[in-house]
Amino acid sequence: MQKLNFLLLSGLLATFTATAAPNPEMIVVCYPGGAVNAKDANGAMSSMLRVVERVGQWQANSFNSVFTAKADECRKQMAEQHPKFAITSLGLFLELRSSHNLVPVVQPKIKGHTSERYRVMTPTGKYKSLEELKGKTLGGTVLEEPEFLGKIVFAGKYNPSSDFVSKPSNQAIRALRALDKAELDAVILNEQQFGALTSLPMQTPLEAVFTSEEIPLMGVVADSAKTTPEERARFGKALEGMCSDTKGKKLCDLFGVESFAAVDAAVFEPMIKLWAEGK
Repeated sequence: MQKLNFLLLSGLLATFTATAAPNPEMIVVCYPGGAVNAKDANGAMSSMLRVVERVGQWQANSFNSVFTAKADECRKQMAEQHPKFAITSLGLFLELRSSHNLVPVVQPKIKGHTSERYRVMTPTGKYKSLEELKGKTLGGTVLEEPEFLGKIVFAGKYNPSSDFVSKPSNQAIRALRALDKAELDAVILNEQQFGALTSLPMQTPLEAVFTSEEIPLMGVVADSAKTTPEERARFGKALEGMCSDTKGKKLCDLFGVESFAAVDAAVFEPMIKLWAEGK
């Protein structure tokens, strides 16, 4: 009887362990140049993934995440983890698309839009164009990805590494303060950063001497060789209600995202073309 009880208990423990602690799929989260720290990001991602598992009817703890704000570290993690799913910047998606068979799954929606523009800001009246800024100092968080900036934002017309003196920053406000003190000649801002500009106590009036074309926001991507269309649809569907979920909205709040929307892969075709032409 004692042996039978031991075997039954062992079987129950094995079943519990298999249910509660599977070998999780790692999701690589890349936010190059961002000011979000790893602790906050991983905490928000953990909350998000528990919602994805619940809504998508995956087993509990099926997913785990690793976060980095460095492009080089992201490349390393992608190469080591070979994740089924990842959250990347548009630049990293374009760079790693072929080697990791990446396809877009969902896009974030920010202030009602799934695209954005980048702007180069200078003191009002000081410069008239990017041509006049050649050789001058340019700051901003997006400078963490110079290839993306040159090929996509500047559409191949300017090379941030050779045409300007790049001063990367992990905080837009830090770069803007330097511009306000005349320590920089210009700062490049994404849509969210530009939208927050009016709330900053700037002494120097600023204007945009360059505004990019509309550029799609990048969100969750998947390795098409390691996932099925059904898995990708299931993951994407689970994310669509994420920002309205009490637990899932932590990630949305952290990154300023209103919701996630099903992606139309065609919107990325012009970006893929620009990237290829820039080589």
